[in-house]
Amino acid sequence: MTDRVLEKQLKGWSLTTAEILYRLPDHRGILQTFLWQDYDIAPRFPRLIRFLDFWTHNLDGPLHSVRVAHAAIVGPHEMRHVNLEWRLH
Repeated sequence: MTDRVLEKQLKGWSLTTAEILYRLPDHRGILQTFLWQDYDIAPRFPRLIRFLDFWTHNLDGPLHSVRVAHAAIVGPHEMRHVNLEWRLH
């Protein structure tokens, strides 16, 4: 995990997954699934909203539904300073 990702998580960002169902442009009766995953801030989800806005304005397949799940991986309450050091060899 990079320092940048850890820093984002400490600021409240969490891994977010969205299952996007959309209609095929040429066959509106057929639904296709697209999975989107990135770090985002719940409950507003600004990155997901920006992606869905891009989708509606630039892609031909109209959205049918979006299901969102997110999990807080690391939070400030889970980290603590430990005044102990172990050395091997």
